[in-house]
Amino acid sequence: MSSEMMHQILQTIEEEMNSRPSAIEFEMAYQARVSIDRIRFAIKHTEQFCPRSDQVREIGLQLLDALERLEIVDRKFQSRSRRSSRTNHLGTENANGSVNGAGKETFS
Repeated sequence: MSSEMMHQILQTIEEEMNSRPSAIEFEMAYQARVSIDRIRFAIKHTEQFCPRSDQVREIGLQLLDALERLEIVDRKFQSRSRRSSRTNHLGTENANGSVNGAGKETFS
């Protein structure tokens, strides 16, 4: 086997590994979701039970910023996870995002 062929095989394997979310990414996505829920809870209760002041308003803005950042990360993970899942179940994904393949799975 030529070195060029080995290089292509290794590159294909690396691309496949990088296209799937890792176990740590799944864990981080779970922790982000938990944090999103807790931040929403804190915002809701701050609005309901705290007196209106500049400090409370600043706290609310900081919590909203943290919430937005976590939601952006969560959406990116969801997008990557869906793309990986679609590629794994249907075939290979083209550069333009369309998927080639039979889409059939066999189970034994």
